[in-house]
Amino acid sequence: MHVFRGFHHPGVAAACALTIGNFDGVHRGHQAMLALLVSEARHRGLPSCVLTFEPHPRDYFAGRSGNAALAPARIGTLRDKLTELACCGVDQVVVLPFDARRAAQTAEDFIGDVLVRGLGTRYVLTGDDFQFGARRGGDYALLDRAGAERGFEVARMNSYEISDPQGRLRPGSGAAAGPGTGLRVSSSAVREALQQGRMDDAAQLLGRPYAISGHVVHGAKLGRDLGFRTLNMRFAHWKPAASGIFAVRVHGLDGEPIEGVANLGVRPSLDPRDVNGGRVLLETHCLRWPGRLGSEGAYGKIARVELLHKLHDELKYDGLDALRAGIARDCDDARAFFAGRHAQTHRQTTRDRI
Repeated sequence: MHVFRGFHHPGVAAACALTIGNFDGVHRGHQAMLALLVSEARHRGLPSCVLTFEPHPRDYFAGRSGNAALAPARIGTLRDKLTELACCGVDQVVVLPFDARRAAQTAEDFIGDVLVRGLGTRYVLTGDDFQFGARRGGDYALLDRAGAERGFEVARMNSYEISDPQGRLRPGSGAAAGPGTGLRVSSSAVREALQQGRMDDAAQLLGRPYAISGHVVHGAKLGRDLGFRTLNMRFAHWKPAASGIFAVRVHGLDGEPIEGVANLGVRPSLDPRDVNGGRVLLETHCLRWPGRLGSEGAYGKIARVELLHKLHDELKYDGLDALRAGIARDCDDARAFFAGRHAQTHRQTTRDRI
């Protein structure tokens, strides 16, 4: 998959089949749309293309207004978004900066500047609630008329729903609830599940366990002094959808996944002037440290951490002794969680054999 910052690059395909969106989380609804896009692109002999924005438009407007509450919590980093888009078989992704110029651009100008001249769009697939342009002045009907005039096809995909026969999944705002109803899969529903610590529900909406990936970076080295060495990864956005202490599984450091316990957040028990400057960190303690890495061997490696079960919110401890004891309890709780999962898997395997 080719990734471009903007479309003024010689490597950008001269024509494409396109879909547009933020794709935060690349959930099951996104995956269904991307599967349709890839299929339609192949039928037409075109490369499939995703046009996305960074920062999120709502981040931009929140900053401009000075009201941070307007910014949505971020499900995934740009790295994770691009990784999942590649897994969906997309040929190219164009990441378009969202700035004052883009915010003021009318829907008609966006069609001409970006879709026609910039990307050579021959086919556009949108969601059923798609809006674009300044003040969200463009919609599917406008895009459809423009396509007829400018020579590109336009198609719309309805919302993607998953069954919830027991009424266990909680809907996002405006969604139907109750046993037997379908739940619309959306980034808002994923954010809600993550913010409430419902990791199994988030995994069902995403089609995979919720995970964060990135380079392992240096921290304050406090973990090793406390007896709990950690892998530190920065979460690029200041407002992650999930936060707290989690039982996790780490991929990318050893041949097998490694069980662990992790803190995602701002570490309220530590000095905000530490080496990471108060930024959001995912700090993971592996319950089994890979011996072949040595004490320094993980730095610079790319790891992927699956957040499987929330233990509790971040806590502020009074002193390092209390922090050390709290981490020890979290490790015990994580081991208990994994022991329960292993026992359940063993029982299921035994039943299958019978």
